[in-house]
Amino acid sequence: MQSEGVPQGSVLSVTLFIVHLSQILHHLPSSVHGNLYADDLQISCQGSNMTLIERQLQNAVNKLVAWCNNNGHTISPAKSRCVHFCRKRNIHLDPVIHIQNIAIPVVDDIRFLRVIFDRKLTFLPHILHLRKRCERSLNILKVLSKTSWGADRTSLLRIYQAVILSSIDYGCMVYGSARPTVLRRLDTIHHSALRICSGAFRTSPVESLYVICNQLPLHLRRQRISALYFFRAQSVPRHPISQLTLPAFLHRLYAARPSRILPFCERAKMLLHDSDRNNITVQSSDFSRFPPWDIPHFSYLNPFSGFDKSSTAPVTFQQLFHHHRYRYSSFIPIFTDGSKSDGHVGCGVVSPSDTLSYRLHNCCSVFTAELVAIFCALQEISPSNQRNFIIYTDSMSALETLSHYDIQMHPVALKILSILHFLRKEGFSIIFCWVPSHVGISGNEIADSIAKFASSFLSQDIPYSDVKKSFVSHLYTTWQNNWDLQMNNKLHFVKPFIDMWPVHPIRELDVKLTRLRIEHTRFTHKHLIFGERTPVCPTCYTDFTINLILIECPSFKSHPNYPHVLAVPGDPLDGRYISVPGVSIGWYPSHLAGLLKGIKRRGHSLGLALRVVTVPGGDSERIGSG
Repeated sequence: MQSEGVPQGSVLSVTLFIVHLSQILHHLPSSVHGNLYADDLQISCQGSNMTLIERQLQNAVNKLVAWCNNNGHTISPAKSRCVHFCRKRNIHLDPVIHIQNIAIPVVDDIRFLRVIFDRKLTFLPHILHLRKRCERSLNILKVLSKTSWGADRTSLLRIYQAVILSSIDYGCMVYGSARPTVLRRLDTIHHSALRICSGAFRTSPVESLYVICNQLPLHLRRQRISALYFFRAQSVPRHPISQLTLPAFLHRLYAARPSRILPFCERAKMLLHDSDRNNITVQSSDFSRFPPWDIPHFSYLNPFSGFDKSSTAPVTFQQLFHHHRYRYSSFIPIFTDGSKSDGHVGCGVVSPSDTLSYRLHNCCSVFTAELVAIFCALQEISPSNQRNFIIYTDSMSALETLSHYDIQMHPVALKILSILHFLRKEGFSIIFCWVPSHVGISGNEIADSIAKFASSFLSQDIPYSDVKKSFVSHLYTTWQNNWDLQMNNKLHFVKPFIDMWPVHPIRELDVKLTRLRIEHTRFTHKHLIFGERTPVCPTCYTDFTINLILIECPSFKSHPNYPHVLAVPGDPLDGRYISVPGVSIGWYPSHLAGLLKGIKRRGHSLGLALRVVTVPGGDSERIGSG
């Protein structure tokens, strides 16, 4: 490999190259830090004396060049750059570093792994470059979003997420330290893409665009990605970020100067503090716990197979369980269960001699509670003098997870397999069995009861999957709270809760529905673009709005082309709806275009359609006139 290189196109080429080149970092001096990703190498040194920094970097470069010459590699001086990161405003010297007697040019910014780092770490060059690249990619959406024949909103949003939003998300943990005014330059890309995908009019409020497309604002999206990356780093043993801590004197400095932007780990901790999750310890995952030749075998019994719980009487399950216990009477029964309700997560273990109940963190899922209960049962078995035990649980998902080993399986499941492997080596015979819940099996009912009312907290790390779900739920709650404050937003009056609306497959009708729901159309709001006067209804002497045209204005109601409407008592809009036979949730009337043409003949080109409202007292959703 050193003399001939690696075969081009071989499956192992990249792996062999990385393994061979990974030794290069071991030749750096202790005062110089380095990062290597494939063939991209970065070294750095910090200090207050430029002469000392220059000497240390030159020494490191000389060692790297010597190692490359001995191992068949070459460092290209033409592709190498040097950046002096500092906040000094006065004139100061830059370092002079040579590679094979060729000086490395000192530049103001450099691109490393697709992120542009400038010398003051403002990340303005990176965001400007990213914005320019995304603006070119927006042309793809513009071509595909023709109103009369374009792609539907779902397809356009998928293209946007794959082509544009993925570029914005990449590296946001790094460039997220930029000033808010700099980060807001990317919001225009997000807003433009959502307008194109939804077909909303250009004057539509951005808050309405977020809700109509069910897309998070960029600042919340960056918070989600940064926090989840921080959680993931905490769950990986020996991850470099998990070892980063801020010295005490820097804590005092940042506290005295709140305008200073914190490092990434401290920003992530602030997000956890704001969401009341700063006391969480993420459970690490040991992916190499079992070698391939020593994976423990796991199986479980199901004496109730073939019986449907919905159509079988509880007494039948009780009889089956008594027959099962008769067959395994030599095994000591232990029942486990987990419970999750509003503000409470617990697990319970019931054995013939004792009962255990623990309360878990509210972030834990019921699946985690079930696994923790099984783990506690195995810990309870470990010091026992008995050797035959049978563990009953009503969680089929927990048993299925344990029976299908995977290196990325739940960390509590890995701990269960590990302690089970140890107990079997010690001579224990442990059987697992599934039992249905709430059918009168006494042990299971007791375990369920004590799990619901557990008060003793168990010091248990939280799996990454549970922390992720909890934090994402918190972000969406924050988004919903911000949306609740938009009381003057017309879409909020129609859609107070954020969720996904059904998308019409016909682009033209979906655009009309979107503009009606947001209540921004060409007729009612084009004056904001062209600087014209606000159109006023000659009958009502008020500004034209969607509600006025479709509900309130008597001149439209008396027109022969206006459709027949019926009052709906208790409607939240106190408006009217059009009775359309056969219309249900997710369906739209086939003669909607004819209705719009009738209104258009009245002299108002609205470019809109009817909104979907729920009729009180009925189980169907009809097309309403508001």
